Amino acid sequence: MADHLDVLIVGAGISGISMAAHLKMMCPTRSFAIIERRAQIGGTWDLFRYPGVRSDSDMHTLGFRFEPWKHEDAIADGPAILEYLNRTADERGITEHIRFETTVVSADWHSDEALWHVTLEDAQGWRTETTHFLFFASGYYDYDKPHEADIPGLADFGGTVVHPQFWPQDLDYTGKRVVVIGSGATAVTIVPTMTDKAAHVTMLQRTPTWMAAGPRQDRIGKVLRRWLPESWAYWLTRQKNIRLRDYFFKLSRRDPEKLAKKLREMLRHDLGPAYSAEHFEPPYDPWKQRLCLVPDGDLFKALRSGKADVVTDHVAGFDAGGVKLASGKYLPADIVVTATGLRLVLAGKVAVSIDGKKVEWPEHYYYRGTMFSNVPNLAVTFGYLNASWTLRADNNSEFVARVLNEMEAENATVVIPLLAPEDEPEVVEPFDYTSGYLHRAKPLMPKSAAELPWRLNHDYLADVKDFRQRPVADGVLRFTNPGDPALSAALPQSPVARTEEPA
Repeated sequence: MADHLDVLIVGAGISGISMAAHLKMMCPTRSFAIIERRAQIGGTWDLFRYPGVRSDSDMHTLGFRFEPWKHEDAIADGPAILEYLNRTADERGITEHIRFETTVVSADWHSDEALWHVTLEDAQGWRTETTHFLFFASGYYDYDKPHEADIPGLADFGGTVVHPQFWPQDLDYTGKRVVVIGSGATAVTIVPTMTDKAAHVTMLQRTPTWMAAGPRQDRIGKVLRRWLPESWAYWLTRQKNIRLRDYFFKLSRRDPEKLAKKLREMLRHDLGPAYSAEHFEPPYDPWKQRLCLVPDGDLFKALRSGKADVVTDHVAGFDAGGVKLASGKYLPADIVVTATGLRLVLAGKVAVSIDGKKVEWPEHYYYRGTMFSNVPNLAVTFGYLNASWTLRADNNSEFVARVLNEMEAENATVVIPLLAPEDEPEVVEPFDYTSGYLHRAKPLMPKSAAELPWRLNHDYLADVKDFRQRPVADGVLRFTNPGDPALSAALPQSPVARTEEPA
């Protein structure tokens, strides 16, 4: 009899490590492997190497619920986060389960076997392995290709053009004039960091972004660590930060002008004479796009010092020496950084099929933010947009572990969220945000309903309550085996010819 993995995890970043840790804690007899296309763990935190790369969430919530964050900085840089992830994986015996420099190319569910046939590629070529359960922990954006913003005339620029996703480690910007195009978290990070050596740095934005200064170190957390056991201090600081962010997000929906007024007051205080509504007051309400955190106000300090400035305008073109603006102004530049956003993908660009028929994600509904309607033995993590990614990763991983245990208790080889066409709920917008990268991704996304369990929720506290109160066997999630008529009705009726290696 073939030797099948119980669980195959795609990706060794935050989500993959969380899933592996929960398997170790809750399903210790289950076999698993993590497939990682890169040479080391970390995902986002291994990919991005631009100056100052850091978290834009506090590490008491971006950290795992089961592994306290011990570093003194609550807003941490990339190397510190990588160290945390590596230590967690090593100490919990996860690293030995990771297969590095291996790519998951395709996955086809075989209904008659209740197995995923997964095609892998590594230095030795193609091979196919089988697994009972497939967990996508591959993030939500394309590692190979960022969003290609339409920047007119960029090819005419005579200097160096850099995208943060592919930052050259030998780039010397000492004494250079730098223009960073963009106003999101990446630009807000790069601009103050590059002022250490650059002659001048300009953040060029089409529209402003709501932003606010926050301390790099959590003062209350430090006091709690001084007087309480480490695990207690971490838990209390985590709960404080979860609820504080939840309060401000819900205030942005309940009374956006009140929050906007508070942010304006903070910006005027932090920027002083450098404040201008043109550059710092967006034409949308707070949290309609992600609120940018400015650790210790470093961007504001750089602007006050004159080492950096902000220009709100549109690019009209380039010449060899700089950027032409629609207003007629001109920005001389030696280096242009295109911090223009991410390109979203689902399931890591893996070709997923059921009995040879391609899975079209927009035809399926999210189920409890973890699985998909009428897709068997598969789960995914798509993090919160208004809170730390890890909060959903931990929720989903714990839920999947509970599902696996329920499968064992019921002697089931298949688990599937069943949804008949006549029972499909009304579709609602999956995101209550105006961010460009989310709107570009809408054609790729599964459906979302107004209510759980068919909703991709963005309320962590509501999700925690739901996971605690709603049983795993909730009457929607069906635990079964091949031959079940209900299962056959939900899956493709006419399998097409399969090939183990993509053409």
